[in-house]
Amino acid sequence: MKRMASGRRSSRSNAGSISRRANGSRRASYVICVKNEGFPESLQLRKVYRRLPETAADRGWWRIIDEEGEDYLYPPDYFIPVTLSPAVARAVSALPD
Repeated sequence: MKRMASGRRSSRSNAGSISRRANGSRRASYVICVKNEGFPESLQLRKVYRRLPETAADRGWWRIIDEEGEDYLYPPDYFIPVTLSPAVARAVSALPD
């Protein structure tokens, strides 16, 4: 009798999180804007934005690529982190900034 393989697949995508690669570099993650008080021209509610890795100078704020295509610091409570499927992460990453 042939053994049946488990139907469960191991999905370990980290496309939507900041993670350290084998070479020590860090990658961007993605967030959804849930608040834009004071920045209505720069941030659209319910839109997905790219979050860049933190640096010591960021002091707890998140570096986001905004509507102007520039990276600026915003309060973290303006966003909710999201995990993108591998296919979506590849498609979004391939888009020009």
